[in-house]
Amino acid sequence: MKRIKIAIDGLSSCGKSTFARAIAQQLGYIYVDTGAMYRAITLAAIREGLGDMAGMEHEAILSFLGRHTLCYRAGGMQEDQQRGKEGGCGERNPMVDSAGRANPQLELDGVLLDRELRMPEVANLVSQVAAVPEVRTHLVAMQQEIGRGGGVAMDGRDVGTVIFPDAELKIFMTARPEVRARRRYDEMVAKGLPANYDEIYANLIQRDRIDTTRACNPMRRAEDALVLDNSEMTIDEQLAWVIPIAEAKIRGEA
Repeated sequence: MKRIKIAIDGLSSCGKSTFARAIAQQLGYIYVDTGAMYRAITLAAIREGLGDMAGMEHEAILSFLGRHTLCYRAGGMQEDQQRGKEGGCGERNPMVDSAGRANPQLELDGVLLDRELRMPEVANLVSQVAAVPEVRTHLVAMQQEIGRGGGVAMDGRDVGTVIFPDAELKIFMTARPEVRARRRYDEMVAKGLPANYDEIYANLIQRDRIDTTRACNPMRRAEDALVLDNSEMTIDEQLAWVIPIAEAKIRGEA
């Protein structure tokens, strides 16, 4: 059976990750959150005191990227933490194990990441760091390696336009700003993170502006992407819409 690439792009906090992960679970595909990879690099930059990396020389950026290793690991959390202690990913490009494909764990320098990626200081800088050309080139190459064989549901800002312009199924997601801000607020509260709705709303508007106007690979809808506004849709309703479309693509009928 054909294994296709599913590219899901869209605005921040419109439910791309939940949607893409659910599709991967339904189809037995790999799930990749490209936004988490940019947040991980942003976290590394913050820890090194580099901020948004503005004004850094090309060679300095490459040196920074070379000091850090990103990869996805599948399987149990405890098992992956032990792997991290024993030497991390072991390869420069991220790899995803066959088990637990729909819910792999992201590691930075051999340490699993979770709550750190949703901290306000990361959210406030990630769009600026993601706009750095060297960072985008570095991570796009990794993302292409993960999904080159198909059987992947990947979400981000430029999956259908840059990473996999040949993806068989492309979806561009959106939702009203107030809905997106409320979703992010509820997510942060549920994780025990400090959250302020007004600050989250302002951050989303700022990120939309940066993501759509950056010089390197700005976010835009691919011409052949289907548009999904999920402002008033549950995840079950979204899946009921997309799975028949994906299955038709797999059968080569559309």
